[in-house]
Amino acid sequence: MKKRSKRYKEISKNMIKDKKIETKNILDLVKKNSTSKFDESIDVSLRINLKQSKGGDFSLRTVVNLPNGSGKKNKVAVLCEPDKVEEAKKSGADIVGSDDLIEKIAAGKFNFTKLICTPAMMGKIGKHGKVLGPKGLMPNPKLGTVTTDIFKSVKDIKTGLVEIRNDKDGNLSSTIGRKSFSTEKLLENYNHFIDSVKKEKPDTIKGEFIKSSFITSTMGISYKVGAK
Repeated sequence: MKKRSKRYKEISKNMIKDKKIETKNILDLVKKNSTSKFDESIDVSLRINLKQSKGGDFSLRTVVNLPNGSGKKNKVAVLCEPDKVEEAKKSGADIVGSDDLIEKIAAGKFNFTKLICTPAMMGKIGKHGKVLGPKGLMPNPKLGTVTTDIFKSVKDIKTGLVEIRNDKDGNLSSTIGRKSFSTEKLLENYNHFIDSVKKEKPDTIKGEFIKSSFITSTMGISYKVGAK
């Protein structure tokens, strides 16, 4: 029999089974359960409807810019033309390079969590897609990581931009902040996240797009959301 920790036994007293409660109350409970020493991530998990009335199953991949930020620290690299390197360095990026950065990527040196690329450099980075893609690092215009506006892209990623993508069963998840955030800021982020996902619903899907929503923390308990 698996032995439960003292901490788990304590927070398990706050479990609420088979009952959907309001989002604000859930966030209060999730923050209360975040008793670990580090600043736990507050996460939302959704089950969405993928079944279209025509064609194959729908696939969702997009970005959401949280109004209060995500609290996640990204190490951003910018790949650009040599004459734009100095400009890119002023954007706040952690790593900036041109052909020299491509050489590092080719050598398997991925000391960054996000890669921004200018359109002119996409032809050079394309052959490394098989390596970058599985790591979620391949620049993509739809995700704002292929751009001529380096300043905006770096700022968005450094603040509140989160990427979401569903799996084959229609599950998708994202952080909406940290336990150090106020309940009000987390609630604003959550509502914005839900509204953003709903806007992605195609006309070919009938009925409710979001089937269910759960909120939890890194080391906490998951709660099913009822009303806002």
